[in-house]
Amino acid sequence: MVVFAGQGDPRRTLSLLWRAEAPPPARTGPGPKPRLSVDAIVAAAVAIADEEGMDALSMRAVGDRLGRTAMALYTHVPGKSELLDLMYDAVHAELPRSHEESDGWRAALTAWAGEVLEFYVRHPWVLQVSQARPVLGPHEYAGLDTLLALLRATGLPAGTLRRLVGTLFPFVRGSAQAVADARRAAAATGSSDEEWWAARSAALLELVPDFAERFPAVSGLEAEAEGAVEPYPDEDPGGAEAVPYLEREARETFRAGLGVLLDGIEAARAGRT
Repeated sequence: MVVFAGQGDPRRTLSLLWRAEAPPPARTGPGPKPRLSVDAIVAAAVAIADEEGMDALSMRAVGDRLGRTAMALYTHVPGKSELLDLMYDAVHAELPRSHEESDGWRAALTAWAGEVLEFYVRHPWVLQVSQARPVLGPHEYAGLDTLLALLRATGLPAGTLRRLVGTLFPFVRGSAQAVADARRAAAATGSSDEEWWAARSAALLELVPDFAERFPAVSGLEAEAEGAVEPYPDEDPGGAEAVPYLEREARETFRAGLGVLLDGIEAARAGRT
């Protein structure tokens, strides 16, 4: 399910994102002071999305987690659309604002990409928020600013840097989506990666005995690559915590693809000298 940000009232949403509005006045009469705040509501909503997914998110669910009614939330956040924008921007505050650049732009971009990948894996619901409509919040802008600062060290022109931003973010998001899907697959289907592939590979070979002749490029690549794949660095082949097959493949593809992209940046820089 893809959701689009920026569907609430523009001025109200941006005021909340940038905290441009003063909070509701503190209660001065008898009785307990209000415990609710925008930050508390957003934190509860993020916790629900992290634990149960976007489908479980509702104003009522957030209110239940805070021990309040859904109606009590509307004083602080107008509705679910505005809440989604606030959640999306809030979690982006986790991303580092700076990276070690003493080893050069390539090492810094590699570190950035790895950190952003793990950020998406921690919050897979963020991947459901389309980038077609940016949230325009301070933390989203900070993430963009960080990447642009790293890319400027390449010395490439502004027009190229803009397109690189449009390449790197979708690449990392796509890689993170593959990792997130790999983690959900076993629980959602009831079978491990190995069980799924073993059953279907056997059936495919039996039903399509001429597979290699019909798809020579695919078969040739598989034959050439067999035995040439390096083990995933964090995997213990004999341990209970071994990285599942599909996640291992997704992470290795991320590493290889990122290397090719950075090679392309190197080539572009060389072409300007």
